[in-house]
Amino acid sequence: MTRAIVLFCATFVACPAIAAEPRSSLPMPVPLEDMPAVTRDALSKVMKAPTLTSVCPVEEFIAHPDTYQWLLDHPNRTAAAWRKLGVGAVEIRTLKDGRFFWKGEDGSQLVWQAVAKGPGGRVWYAEGQVKPASFLPMVPVTAVAVLAHTETPRATGDCLIKHQVEVYLHTDNKAAALVTKMLGESAPRMAQQGSEQLLMFFSGIAKYAHDKPEKATNLFADTKRDSSATGIASR
Repeated sequence: MTRAIVLFCATFVACPAIAAEPRSSLPMPVPLEDMPAVTRDALSKVMKAPTLTSVCPVEEFIAHPDTYQWLLDHPNRTAAAWRKLGVGAVEIRTLKDGRFFWKGEDGSQLVWQAVAKGPGGRVWYAEGQVKPASFLPMVPVTAVAVLAHTETPRATGDCLIKHQVEVYLHTDNKAAALVTKMLGESAPRMAQQGSEQLLMFFSGIAKYAHDKPEKATNLFADTKRDSSATGIASR
């Protein structure tokens, strides 16, 4: 997940500030006006005047909905599952306050949490600093990701899941101008790739656990102390 966000953060483009009330093009799991004031203010600051926004195409896949929902709530376990499959996913740690933390070898680091949750999606809020490329300086960023999903039950007991994500990224104008100048026309495509990778981070493991249930126990073996995870692994 964090590498997808970092890739997205590496794609600043000079977008005009948005003066209207912040509204996601995707359905919010909780209306912005119903969120706590501190959460609403933090999201609005990013969504009203983003440096960059990106919406990726809808992805469809077959999976068990409880597994998918659990993965959304446990990105650290999702990353661990990818590593078990031999994919070089980054390590994500859980902080004592429930937020998630990642730090890269180049000094990049992000802290994020789900600030809104509902049956149809999640809203994540992230803060940190990233190094978009080796030849660029560290850039402070704040980001909001709105994930929307639908689940259509099938006779086989699983679901057809469709999900999509919209990401808002904010940084100061000087940093945005520098990265835009260095990345040029490749920025928009990189932004979409970052959003697509964010979806694949969760859907890939959900699909694998569905398609290879005999391997799911080992995939989630390090979650046995978590009763919800044990239930998933022993499906």
